[in-house]
Amino acid sequence: EVRLAESGGGLVQSGGSLRLSCAASGLPFRYYDLYYVAWFRQRNGEEREGVAVVDERGTTDYANSVKGRFAISWNISADTAYLQMDNLSPRDTAMYYCAARKGMYKSLSATTYTYWGQGTQVTVSS
Repeated sequence: EVRLAESGGGLVQSGGSLRLSCAASGLPFRYYDLYYVAWFRQRNGEEREGVAVVDERGTTDYANSVKGRFAISWNISADTAYLQMDNLSPRDTAMYYCAARKGMYKSLSATTYTYWGQGTQVTVSS
C-alpha cells in the first residue's frame, strides 16, 4: 500500500519560513520511467495548484509564484521529500499536499498524479 505522509505545517508570520516533509512508503517498482514527487496547495474555494516538483535525478521545477522562495528536494535513501518555504506571505496560506507519480516528464498538473497524502495546513499571518 502506497502511503504519503506530510508534516511540518503550522502558523507562521509573514516573512517567516517553514519546512514541509513528505514521507513515502510502498511505492511500486518502476522499470523505464522515473518517479516524481510534487507539492500542491489548495486555498479555500480555489483549485489545487502545483507548487514544485522533483524527480529521482534531482531535477526540479516551480510555479512562478514561488520561484526564488521555495525549494523542493528529495532524500531518496530516506524516502522523504521536502519543501523549504522562505519569505512566506499570507497568499501562501493553504492546505499543502504531497503527491507522487511515475512518468517520463515533470508535471505540475494535479490530474497526472496517482498517489496523494492527506495534506498539512500552512497559515501565514500578516
